[in-house]
Amino acid sequence: MTHGYASTLREFITADEDAIVGRLVDGVAATGIDRHRNTQIDAWRREVRLLKAALGASGFREWFIVLEYELPRRARRPDCILLSPHTVFVVEFKVGADAFDAASCWQTSAYALDIHDFHAQSHGRRIVPILCATEAPDTSTSRMSDPIRTNGRDLAAIVRVEDERALSVDALPIDPIAWMGSAYRPTPTVVEAAVRLYEGHGVRELSHRHAHNLDRTVTLIAEAIDQARTNGLHLVCFVTGIPGAGKTLTGLDVVHDPSVRGSEGHTGIFLSGNGPLVKIVREALVINRVAKGDRRRDCEREITTFIQNVHQFLRFHRENPAERPHEHVVVFDEAQRAWDRAQMKRKQAVDASEAELLLGVMERLPDWAVIVALVGGGQEIYLGEAGLAEWGNALASRERPWRVIASPEVLAGGSSVAGHRLFEGDPPPNVSVRAEADAHLAVGVRSHRAERWAEWVNRLLDLDVEAARVAFPPGAAFPCHFTRDLGQAKAWLRAQKALDPDLRIGLISTSEDLRLRAHGIEASSAFRMDYAFDKWFLALDEDVRASGRLEVAASEFECQGLELDWVCLCWGADLTPTPARNLWEPRKFRGSKWQHVRGDAERRYVTNRYRVLLTRARRGMIIWVPPGDSTDPTRDPDRFDRVASMLYEAGVPKLSEVVA
Repeated sequence: MTHGYASTLREFITADEDAIVGRLVDGVAATGIDRHRNTQIDAWRREVRLLKAALGASGFREWFIVLEYELPRRARRPDCILLSPHTVFVVEFKVGADAFDAASCWQTSAYALDIHDFHAQSHGRRIVPILCATEAPDTSTSRMSDPIRTNGRDLAAIVRVEDERALSVDALPIDPIAWMGSAYRPTPTVVEAAVRLYEGHGVRELSHRHAHNLDRTVTLIAEAIDQARTNGLHLVCFVTGIPGAGKTLTGLDVVHDPSVRGSEGHTGIFLSGNGPLVKIVREALVINRVAKGDRRRDCEREITTFIQNVHQFLRFHRENPAERPHEHVVVFDEAQRAWDRAQMKRKQAVDASEAELLLGVMERLPDWAVIVALVGGGQEIYLGEAGLAEWGNALASRERPWRVIASPEVLAGGSSVAGHRLFEGDPPPNVSVRAEADAHLAVGVRSHRAERWAEWVNRLLDLDVEAARVAFPPGAAFPCHFTRDLGQAKAWLRAQKALDPDLRIGLISTSEDLRLRAHGIEASSAFRMDYAFDKWFLALDEDVRASGRLEVAASEFECQGLELDWVCLCWGADLTPTPARNLWEPRKFRGSKWQHVRGDAERRYVTNRYRVLLTRARRGMIIWVPPGDSTDPTRDPDRFDRVASMLYEAGVPKLSEVVA
């Protein structure tokens, strides 16, 4: 960890102003401040004077102060950290400002949230963000806001009151030296995690705050694999989790876990029916290896051996019935999306579901085999995706006995699997079932700041507006707004990007509303199949294909299983509430007209589309609801008005109200 200046408040107050500023200049020289050197130095001088005046006569002299503290890998530096024995104060200065603008408020809160989420020594501590606009009038000062707002004249009173609020917390006093040297581990995206896991890191190293959640599940699976290997078992482990809880991270870690190989050197394989995810993760791994000097062709050959498209994997083994798989452990990501028997007949003229086929392939290994089925709830988004019950049917059809270790959600039909069950009644006689609580991931990793976000999404899609309002997360934790202006939505995304250029922004939309074309959002399958979405997810903004250019929207098919930091969801006319707002009206656009979706399964696919889209953001979201056009019957304004009204009643504020 690096910083510009650090000392006790006693030393800071008595230190020479020029000496403090000189240390700041030396300590932050590597960050490229030279372009604004004189302006920055003047701001530092004014900050130092204000802090000395505000805190010099207080009783805080044994506290610790850190100026220009760097958040690793983020290239961001909160202006001032005050460490009391009980509280971490994050103070951001806007020297010369006479008002508290929204961007500055969010920047200050974001620093505090990052430290809360990712800084090991701050875990469980009270974190207090304070925004100081030095020229703001006293009447603008607010101790009840988030962040706390001040012009600095009552800074001592603020920190005294806020520190006293932490006295009831049963924790050891903060050690300033340990705090400054603390590990800082932001939770990576799926793509970042895949790269780091491939390099030999484990889930424990990915994010200190959530490692225990993932670690218990990985440990359970590793023990199950060892049990199967030792006792010659064929076993399926069903792992569930709320959206963004880390199911894919868990699966990738299992594939790389040394215990999977065992003394025989057997390896695991990661399978997914999500073609875009497979392609994007493979490309990220290749790029990483090529950057280190390896040949691209060699990298591609090696990487395709452990992450494969499940449809291609099963096709190969079906066409080669004598071929035994090299892998004794298979991880099947989004296993509920496995094709059912009818879809396999349509696609490949095969009279068996993918679940049946995979069980049969792994039965070719006579000694032992393990399938790790990662199951998401309400994530089936296309015709023929069988859901959880198909796995129960497939297990019941096998002659060989199979053992099952399952999340209780799988057996009882919990909310994380949208009420679906593995078996409708008792398990079949050939299947031995053991429920394990650690097979369920209950803590969100993707949206670490909105652990109730999945609940809000479920309530919204259930049209339970009152429950959704209660579940809606506080704005500072997970900002979410809606707007009727696409240009305003894009400007909001770019503003978040400006605060932290390392973060990724992008547009996402439903695949079914082809009338978004009127606003420049192309959703046709022909366009999407031809577009380089690996570049959309991986390229820097200098590349016109990158998500940050805000020119192309990824649909639910391209973004399922992946995520962005900040998202604009373009709401389509394929899912709008009835005038009474007690039912959804799922639709599909064919030719030049909208058609109502009639079948129950297909209606669920439409709703699930939005479940996927609404859970793609890691840090925050803006929902753009088009205004519609009264002269165009395919873009009925009344439908969109109902969506906007429903979002507002469910707790989502209008962006114009927040900005105002």
